[in-house]
Amino acid sequence: MLVGIVSVQFGAGIAKSLFDAVDPTTLAWLRLATSAVVLLAWVRPRLRRRSRQDWLVVLGFGLALGTMNWAIYQSFARIPLGIAVTLEFVGPLALAVSGSRRLRDLAWVVLAGLGVLLLGLEPGDLTWAGVGFALLAGAAWAAYILLSRSTGARWPGMDGLAVASTIAAVLLAPLALTHGGDLAQGRILLLGALVGLLSSVIPYSCELVALRSLRPAVFGILMSLEPAAAALAGWVVLRETLSVVQWLALACVIVASVGATRDWGAEPVA
Repeated sequence: MLVGIVSVQFGAGIAKSLFDAVDPTTLAWLRLATSAVVLLAWVRPRLRRRSRQDWLVVLGFGLALGTMNWAIYQSFARIPLGIAVTLEFVGPLALAVSGSRRLRDLAWVVLAGLGVLLLGLEPGDLTWAGVGFALLAGAAWAAYILLSRSTGARWPGMDGLAVASTIAAVLLAPLALTHGGDLAQGRILLLGALVGLLSSVIPYSCELVALRSLRPAVFGILMSLEPAAAALAGWVVLRETLSVVQWLALACVIVASVGATRDWGAEPVA
């Protein structure tokens, strides 16, 4: 599980380091395309005798997956990695406590809100667009979690994920092709494939193995370490440093996420 977390965040750090040479949309598409190719070859999903509802569910799943990847890369291009992932976590955190009437769940919401407010105290590293894209990625992540359950119920094994990754890559292709000059370079294709392996293929595989032995609540708690891993990747790969207040904000969101997911459980992420 920890290998998967480190892989996805360092993959994000490498992706951001390429933004001067490659458009974020192009890189997000290369990530999705790499994931789709590998998963299709590995899983070989069965497409025959699927109902209309099966296709509608997996289409929504693919749309959520594509939006999540595209939006978070747009956020990475505008604000520090650790802050973007921290804001993204607001989506699944809100989902975890939605509908709950327990007082302690309200406390997790307040704590997460405090973390977001603390980020606003030092807006020098932030842009409205960067924050907005991170929150959009978080909303798409919440939709991904909900739709992953429906997809898993209708598509066996990883068939649904393979099909959804393909749909996401196809949907994002028109935007990526508007920056087709990037794709004409073999180096860009290779680096994009590397990002896809680090950010999608390796984490998917690690999560699949981890979920065979970890309880969903423990999985969710470990996933809550992602903002810290993102901040570490930002420092190591990009030399992005966070202030004391920003680290405190990150800690608030992590603790809130741990508390909220402890009883609720979690789903794999992309």
